Amino acid sequence: MVNNNNQILPFPSEVDREELEGVVQVLANVTKLPVEVVKPHLDALLEQLMKLKQEQLFYKTATAVEWITAFREWAESHRRDTPLLSEYALSRAGIDDDEEFGDFQR
Repeated sequence: MVNNNNQILPFPSEVDREELEGVVQVLANVTKLPVEVVKPHLDALLEQLMKLKQEQLFYKTATAVEWITAFREWAESHRRDTPLLSEYALSRAGIDDDEEFGDFQR
């Protein structure tokens, strides 16, 4: 299985495959649709659920050290050659200066 980010999701084991084939057959029986029609929908649903599980796992199970490591990796992934803002741009006068925006009304 591949998700939208081209990451390979864990492939179901042989037991899981057999269970999934059973689920497909049950859904085909219930909906009166051919297995070939039901299977792509079940695969899409499984992919969404697996992605959801992966997204939730980190913030639910991460230790403090894992959070620190992830934050540092994220911070280091940014460019370091971005020019800094001037003192004026950070000052209240620079923030409130409406000249740049022309006729902008608050």
